[in-house]
Amino acid sequence: MFKPEKFVEEQIEFIRDSVPGKAIIACSGGVDSMVAAVIASKALGDRLLAVYVDNGLMRKGETDEVRGMFDSMDLNYRIVDAGDRFFAALAGLTDPEAKRKAIGETFIRVFEKEAKEFGAGTLVQGTIAPDWIESGDGVRDTIKSHHNVGGLPKDMGMTLCEPLRDLYKDEVRKVARYFGIKSSERQPFPGPGLSVRCLGEVNPENIAIVREACFIVEDEVKKASDEGKMELPWQYFAALLPSKSVGVQGDRRAYGRTVVIRAVGSIDGMTAEFARIPLDVLDKISRRITNTMKDQVNRVVYDITNKPPATIEWE
Repeated sequence: MFKPEKFVEEQIEFIRDSVPGKAIIACSGGVDSMVAAVIASKALGDRLLAVYVDNGLMRKGETDEVRGMFDSMDLNYRIVDAGDRFFAALAGLTDPEAKRKAIGETFIRVFEKEAKEFGAGTLVQGTIAPDWIESGDGVRDTIKSHHNVGGLPKDMGMTLCEPLRDLYKDEVRKVARYFGIKSSERQPFPGPGLSVRCLGEVNPENIAIVREACFIVEDEVKKASDEGKMELPWQYFAALLPSKSVGVQGDRRAYGRTVVIRAVGSIDGMTAEFARIPLDVLDKISRRITNTMKDQVNRVVYDITNKPPATIEWE
């Protein structure tokens, strides 16, 4: 049986042995990186700097929420605004693998700069088992290159330290609960951010659409759960398709985008089943999305595919 307290003791010792000087940790505010940050902080103290990169691909209010988490945890931290740099790296890319690798490299270049200023030679990451399993190697097929594994550049100027590498999501949550971390029950959010929920070209306009759609899905699903209409899914969000379809607004023709609602139940993220969201909740989400973004979106659909054969995120 997995014992969080034993795991924490082992990883504190591991980090102390692995990191001779200062280190930075890539910290998004998600449960994986926050657990890694707390363990690394206990091991290194003031020799650790948590770096949150606002890449322009985050959810609505995400940066302020993460700043509040950092303040409550007594961590040394720095918030870096790098949205323009990420959009420049993603310009013209539509292939999911190309986007993930471009994001992974851009993250590393930002972290290298912060590490140099802090005098750190080690990058701590909250990489967990599904990240490297799905990224593939000589034995396993590449399902998708996670930005923190397959997206890492070969010429990275830092040493990696990954204390959660052998854990699955349910085990990470147990460690988070052991520490009392606020984000222990926070739903997973992909490292590449909203870029993998924006199929096709990633630009500020498209990201603004999917950001608002994700906010509406999260808000309405949480309300429905609080009202006892449904159980809160393991993960729930919206994705934006690159194609357009014909619709009607009032008495005039509309030609707009399609938003996909995705909600799944899972334990560790390796397999998942689509969540049975009540039809009245789906109707409310659809009406709110199309009314809020009537000039951009005229169609909302619901994804009822399990994993496998699909993945949880669309890219």
